[in-house]
Amino acid sequence: MRKYLFLSLGLLLWAGALRAQRYAVIDTKYILSKLPEYQQAQKRLDDFSVLWQAELDQKAARLEKLRSDYEAEQVMLSDDLKKKREDQIYNEEKELRELQRKRFGFEGDIFKKRQELIKPIQDKVYDAVQKMAVARSIDIILDRSDGNTVIFADPKIDRSDEILRALGVKL
Repeated sequence: MRKYLFLSLGLLLWAGALRAQRYAVIDTKYILSKLPEYQQAQKRLDDFSVLWQAELDQKAARLEKLRSDYEAEQVMLSDDLKKKREDQIYNEEKELRELQRKRFGFEGDIFKKRQELIKPIQDKVYDAVQKMAVARSIDIILDRSDGNTVIFADPKIDRSDEILRALGVKL
């Protein structure tokens, strides 16, 4: 019996502690979509991406031409010329893979540009969230932009518009 009494008392204290915490919900995708500087940075990032993809497409087209020329001329080439052409194709393939990795790979140029262009804006939003949390004595702030973190949130506790106002965005 004592065991159940302590268990019940523990559950009541734990439930009381949970109620004492103040929490809020924000949607960072919504906040970022309303910031003009984020939209400009995203457009610049997209422009770099298109430019680099065109560079890759041009290199891939050149590689495909080398392959098709080799296929067409293969029967007329000597063994030395065949080996030379195969090496050339292999080197072009290697260069293409290396360029893809350099531009779009993990910690590639696109990653670095994203860090350069978008991270300062994300940091600005984070600072505004942190200031709001301190000013309102909020213990926990959840981000529902990913969709899998928060299943439901009452719109009354959503502070996204408050963060936008703190960042100077007029709604």
